[in-house]
Amino acid sequence: MFSTLISTSQLAAHLDDPDWLIFDVRHDLAAPPWGRRVYDESHIPHALFVSLDNDLSATPTGKNGRHPLPSPAQCAERLARFGVAQGKNPENAPGKQIAAYDQGSGMFAARLWWVLRWLGFDRCAVLDGGWAQWLAEGQPVSTAQETPQPASFVPRPQDLTVDAGEVLANLSSPILTLIDARAASRYRGEEEPIDPVGGHIPGALNRPYTDNLSAGGTFKSAAQLRAEFNALLGDTPAARVVHQCGSGVTACHNVLAMEIAGLTGSHLYPGSWSEWCSDPARPMAKG
Repeated sequence: MFSTLISTSQLAAHLDDPDWLIFDVRHDLAAPPWGRRVYDESHIPHALFVSLDNDLSATPTGKNGRHPLPSPAQCAERLARFGVAQGKNPENAPGKQIAAYDQGSGMFAARLWWVLRWLGFDRCAVLDGGWAQWLAEGQPVSTAQETPQPASFVPRPQDLTVDAGEVLANLSSPILTLIDARAASRYRGEEEPIDPVGGHIPGALNRPYTDNLSAGGTFKSAAQLRAEFNALLGDTPAARVVHQCGSGVTACHNVLAMEIAGLTGSHLYPGSWSEWCSDPARPMAKG
């Protein structure tokens, strides 16, 4: 079973495996239709397109963040349409192996990976290096439109999230340690290209998700990731860590990186900065 990362060669060996599902999660925050367009132009053979906005997010209200989580039941219904199967009990036969990829870094594929883990499904791995690595190696591509085979998916939600109220109640407490996955300039409030207010949640540490990647665009080794997160967190156990970003997407990349590093059990604040800053009564920091 692959539960964190999968290499291009490993995925290539299973392209025609009926027990595998491949999901294309390419996306552009500035131009959401781009992902579907480039999927139609070319994709990994047998891959199905999954939309960040339509399949992995609920409807934004202006107060719940830019990519709010759907309910577990909504997520399960959407995933079942793509053929993801899960029974009521963990001892049931496992579902198919899933490989998810995006244009390269894994920032969007990690959201699908995290959603599945949140629902109790562990047989999902992010393609290391994504589409960019796949093309660079000359791996096969396709333009065929795949037809998903619907399945039955029973969600088994895990305790992997915290909400704005929990974050607010613990701002001055060691119970939670926030890690912000956005670029340092956005964290410091020097620029904010997406949300109406710049800055960060008071007390949050900054670990841009791009720090998880090597110069070649693949994830750093487990040992290197472990050393870097330990240097950032000190003695804080992973179970007390809460990841956030702008809208609960790139934060999943940091969750994945910690899992690769063997630092398991961290949480996600799905609303993240876009939800937090929508209420001017919540404290905000810069610098």
